[in-house]
Amino acid sequence: MPAARPRKESHSTTPPSDDCQNKEPKKKTRQSQSCDACRSRKVRCARENPEDPKQSCKHCITLGVPCTYEYQPKKRGPPNLYLRRLQEAAAAAAKPPDSADTELSPSPVSTAQSLVSPTLGPKSPFSETPINTSPTISIPSIAMSPSRYPIAADSFPAHYSSTNGATLPSPPFTHELSHSPKIEENSSFSDSFNTYPLYNWSYKQHHSPSTIPPLSYYYRPHRLEEIAPRDTIYLIIALFFDFVYPLTPCVHKPSFMADLHARREERDPLFFALVMSTVASTLVQVPRSYLPMERPVVHKLAQTCHEASRHISVASYDPPTSMHVVIRYFDCVYHFCEGHDATQHAAFGEAAHIAVTLRMHEEASYDGLDPIECEVRRRIFWLLFGADKSMSILLGRPICLRDEDCSVHFPKELDDEYITPSAYLPQPHGKTALVSGLNYTSRIFALLGEILVRIRVDKRSPPQGQFATARLEEVQSLHQRILGALSLAPEPLRLKPTLPHSHLPPEYGGAGFRKATFDEVKDFFDNPNASRANALNPFLVMQANLYVTQQLVRFVIEQYRDELLLSLQGSLNDQKIAEDREAVASDLLNILHSIPIQSIATNGPSLVHKVRFVASTLLDAVKKAEIAPASAARAHAYLWDFLSILSEIERNYLLDDDRDGTSSGDGMPMIG
Repeated sequence: MPAARPRKESHSTTPPSDDCQNKEPKKKTRQSQSCDACRSRKVRCARENPEDPKQSCKHCITLGVPCTYEYQPKKRGPPNLYLRRLQEAAAAAAKPPDSADTELSPSPVSTAQSLVSPTLGPKSPFSETPINTSPTISIPSIAMSPSRYPIAADSFPAHYSSTNGATLPSPPFTHELSHSPKIEENSSFSDSFNTYPLYNWSYKQHHSPSTIPPLSYYYRPHRLEEIAPRDTIYLIIALFFDFVYPLTPCVHKPSFMADLHARREERDPLFFALVMSTVASTLVQVPRSYLPMERPVVHKLAQTCHEASRHISVASYDPPTSMHVVIRYFDCVYHFCEGHDATQHAAFGEAAHIAVTLRMHEEASYDGLDPIECEVRRRIFWLLFGADKSMSILLGRPICLRDEDCSVHFPKELDDEYITPSAYLPQPHGKTALVSGLNYTSRIFALLGEILVRIRVDKRSPPQGQFATARLEEVQSLHQRILGALSLAPEPLRLKPTLPHSHLPPEYGGAGFRKATFDEVKDFFDNPNASRANALNPFLVMQANLYVTQQLVRFVIEQYRDELLLSLQGSLNDQKIAEDREAVASDLLNILHSIPIQSIATNGPSLVHKVRFVASTLLDAVKKAEIAPASAARAHAYLWDFLSILSEIERNYLLDDDRDGTSSGDGMPMIG
């Protein structure tokens, strides 16, 4: 440490005399005074014969500089009486009477700490790194002999606190020390050693104070009332289980609510973070008419909850738990709905990699876990799996969780009340579990993963000849599987019978349909007394997500099938292509018209992204087709009418009035 150096060298300012060497011939002789060059560089002076002061040291020989010994220690300057009075006053006030006489002189650094923060205990977030003592302005104190070499903190600029932290208090003696004659005297030596880069580097690096509290400060229990009234938090949690949970069932409701009523957050910081992330993601996903708060208040509360969760979760990654994955997944949803695209992808990356660290993708890792932990892990993993495939197809990004790497089973189709810490209880006969919607969605996304892997492998190395034929057979098999993916779905998840695509009723489009549907959407979002029956039906909400996702994957498979046919045959049947595109558009329209608009709206922006992807690609195909039938054009026109309604739904989820309903376009639908 620089502060200890003058004390160490004060005994070796002159070479030892011959008398001393004669009296103690057996003792090892201390090295003579370092030469001026070695002293300025703060390195050990290396000479062949330490007893010969005329011999040049190795460093001077290497550098080609004169090896001189002209250094003379300076005389001690006058004591800083102002600082001494502060030290004495602090010592008298801080120490008990019986121990005041036993302490000879207080340390300048400890005195400065006691002046800046009289109680440096666990209540202070800066207890481990005091704010005003980190620059160590009081190090060149009266207790030390002055050194020829300026200490970096001696020339610490007095204006630092005003430019890099105006709210931080400064000790009352900072200004006096920074303008003392001693500092001005020592500063003259800094220019004389500019030829030594290492010295200058260390000098410049020492005047950066640490004013950031340790992460461990934030990892502590909290009360919900620190964020919002407890009744308000309970209302938002109830909305989560009514509207959000059917699509993202990644918490165990009975144990979660039991912990909430038992105030677990006041003992477990990570559970507090989970509650905060749940609240933040719910606030940006439920219609604002369901919240008795103004939009700016909702926006601010969501941001506060997210930041409260982030402060805690970022300080507690080790050891990782399934709760970390759920928290970061909810953070993904929050950032997606708020339009924070890059932050959303960063949160997803954390969630996915923590899940892989916990080996959630391997079935063997579930051995020995209790049933609740097993099911929470399976559910959150498959939610991440679906989000990964959505991001891959809609944004053209690499696949993070590949199907061939995953051996984990789907979640058991049991409602939460039939999953206990010790056993799985039987689901009542005829009662469909909510998690069945997630399982069918995950099967569809697994098929999407299979076709995406083949598309990207073939893009890098296009198959030729018999390999292309084999690939076409694989794609046609995937096409049959996606068409029948929901044929065995339980009755509550089955779509009601639809009309054939060649007979689209005229009421599917037109100005009258648009106006009536827009009025329904407005009433749903703005009227607190509007009917919520369809929105509260979880299976209707899941139907919209399931069948729209199925049509998205079907469309991707058919597109690649046509590309393979073109490479094998050299041409395509334009009539057949147009009919296939019309079938996709018509089926998608039938789905959207078969489900109440309130149930569609409850899905939020994620559903809009999927419909927009299919509709925009279909429109391009119709424009290019020269012999597209009139029915296809009508189907696409109807689909675009419906897309305008979905865009209005997306706009109503925005909490920021300054945004126009579009982010950078790099967001992904987080709900599978």
